[in-house]
Amino acid sequence: MANGYIFLLLLVLLIPFSSAEIRTTTVKSDARSIIPFDEFGFTHKGILELNVSSISLSDPSPDLDLSQFGFFLSTLDAWVHVLHQLQDLDITCVLQSELVKLAYTFDRLHPPSNPSGVSNARSSSFSIRYNISDPGQYTLVFANCIPNLKVSMEVTSAMYNIDPQNPEKRIYLSAGSAVLPMVYFLLFLIYVGIGSLWVAVLFKKRLAVYHIHYFMLAVVILKALNLLAEAEDKSYIERTGTAHGWDVLFYIFSFLKGISLFTLIVLIGTGWSFLKPYLQDKEKKVLMIVIPLQVVANIAQVIIDESGPFASDWVTWKQIFLLVDVICCCAILFPIVWSIKNLREAARSDGKAAVNLMKLTLFRQYYVVVICYIYFTRVVVYALVTITSYRYLWTSVVAGELATLAFYVFTGLKFRPETRNPYFAVDEDEEEAAAEMMKMDDEFEL
Repeated sequence: MANGYIFLLLLVLLIPFSSAEIRTTTVKSDARSIIPFDEFGFTHKGILELNVSSISLSDPSPDLDLSQFGFFLSTLDAWVHVLHQLQDLDITCVLQSELVKLAYTFDRLHPPSNPSGVSNARSSSFSIRYNISDPGQYTLVFANCIPNLKVSMEVTSAMYNIDPQNPEKRIYLSAGSAVLPMVYFLLFLIYVGIGSLWVAVLFKKRLAVYHIHYFMLAVVILKALNLLAEAEDKSYIERTGTAHGWDVLFYIFSFLKGISLFTLIVLIGTGWSFLKPYLQDKEKKVLMIVIPLQVVANIAQVIIDESGPFASDWVTWKQIFLLVDVICCCAILFPIVWSIKNLREAARSDGKAAVNLMKLTLFRQYYVVVICYIYFTRVVVYALVTITSYRYLWTSVVAGELATLAFYVFTGLKFRPETRNPYFAVDEDEEEAAAEMMKMDDEFEL
């Protein structure tokens, strides 16, 4: 029993804030003591609508204590104190705690006896509307305090806030996510501007354009389309509680954007197109590893988003996604390191120290920026999610998107097409100075 409570605590810590669209979940013969559903940030005018049908228990005994089954809402802070109550044996079931907001217990399934004193049959469904007056980030949870007893039911939940300006308007986005549709749309416009500027650069310096530059344009376009789909996805969920198909477009563009971005970093790291027209075997192997792993990562992301923490294998898919993402982030660094080492060796053998020093400096900068980008978007952004108030969780999204935007701009500036290649405009004094620097320069280490 305690393991189940600890398991939920870990889930609450891992669940990222998200939209809580109207969701229907089927529970089949589930014996888990704790079944988490959705998380939502309520304002002081929050509402939970819960419709549960087809309720059946593996033990049909009429003497069964149905008060041991029920739905409740809990914040993370409250849940920590509930765990202490359970460990201290102050309570034997989480539904007994005054720290959680009890939405419904199954003992209410028994209707009052009729006037003749005959008990009515137990109902197999119920519908409730629960008002939340205390703002906070809550998780909807089902508790089963009888070990080994299996529960089956159909659960439809809807969590939303009432617009203070319009009491008739429902907002199905969490309090910390309500501004995201506007944020994503503004970012979409920014990327459209960047894409237009990049097209102008390619046209103006078309004599110095390589295949990699067209690929960079494709990455920017896919990122813009991904942001547009996400803005529409969040906008429809905010107004109606469902995505109306925009989630499918979001997953498609997210998949293409992820693969194209990792592929672009690998190709730039190898110097393909602008330094050499081919890929070595080991560089091809990196692509053969990264691309399939990105497919797996996107499949895992879809399952995580669509199933929610209710699914028994949700944590497994979360771990798969994190592991695959870490592997991909490490793999894309190898081509950059190989290019740096090759440039150092070339500087000692071909007599073009200045040219190779400039290239070496560029790749070193790119290596550092890629590491910073990975660290910020994978570590710092997650830290912001955990420490930021639920009302301002959108700031972590903005931080991650701004870091991505900065990375795109840096990549474009450093690897833009140049009609007059500065690598070939080197005089003898610069060559001698570069040769001395190469001799004095320590071996580059990871």
